[in-house]
Amino acid sequence: MPRRKPAGAAPRRATPTTSLTDCPCGAGRYAQCCGRAHRGEAAPATPEELMRSRYSAFVLGDTAYLLRTWHPKTRPATLDLTGGPRWTGLEILDTTGGSAFHREGTVTFRAHHLGTGGEPGTQEERSRFARVDGVWMYVDGTVA
Repeated sequence: MPRRKPAGAAPRRATPTTSLTDCPCGAGRYAQCCGRAHRGEAAPATPEELMRSRYSAFVLGDTAYLLRTWHPKTRPATLDLTGGPRWTGLEILDTTGGSAFHREGTVTFRAHHLGTGGEPGTQEERSRFARVDGVWMYVDGTVA
């Protein structure tokens, strides 16, 4: 069953952070939020948690985590984040599936960034996730 945001509700958006006190994904303190997944202490329990932890990994340049959480059938051999945008905020727009009873789920999000010249921009994507041996993995995404 899809989880939809109430009509008129503002999307949740992270604000830029200068330290790792606040999690880049905007959902809490880094150490108790995405930091736990990045350190391998806890696997994300839902596709949304995995999406948030992957966004934070993009912000921090953690390619090892990104590759580790990518579905084996779609995972690239390498990932180079040099020269990419500087990610500044995340909005979760919609989620479907992803409960303990689902094997698949989606997360639609909007990520805010600054380009190489400092110009602001956004990337909106609908990402697909699937369980592999009980663990959520990123499969692929469609950019809007």
